Amino acid sequence: MTVRVADDRDLPALARLRRQWATERVGAIADDGFDRTFEAWWRVELPRRTFWVAEAGSERTGRTAVGSLNVVEVGNMPRPGARAGRWGYVGNAFVLSSFADRGVAAALLSAAVDHARARRYQRLVLRPTPSSSPFYLRHGFVPAGEGMLMFVPGPEEPR
Repeated sequence: MTVRVADDRDLPALARLRRQWATERVGAIADDGFDRTFEAWWRVELPRRTFWVAEAGSERTGRTAVGSLNVVEVGNMPRPGARAGRWGYVGNAFVLSSFADRGVAAALLSAAVDHARARRYQRLVLRPTPSSSPFYLRHGFVPAGEGMLMFVPGPEEPR
């Protein structure tokens, strides 16, 4: 399994994952224009979001997208006496149910945390589902009020 930053080549796979996310939650939804709608959204959001895709397989057998996650970068408005900083909102995390408990979600989240450290974000914030909260708590997030969890990405610990 590999995790990498997604690019335009990944649009069909990311749209497929989003469809599968909906199917796993509410069943199949007929929407012939979804791929075009997803691509338009991607183009608008790309300047402020970083997307990751997790792939299973190999070069020889072919790679298949099995999960994705993105982080929206938010810039704080500066104020007198305080520097403007940035923080990230983790969104749209999804791993195919057939790949649950294989480390895919942890690898995607690790990529987002590494990104936050590299970009010197003040914090990462997310609004988990009730079933995903324990996962994020195990990975260093703490309650931040109103169903939100927060992670403060300090310097990376020595490995």
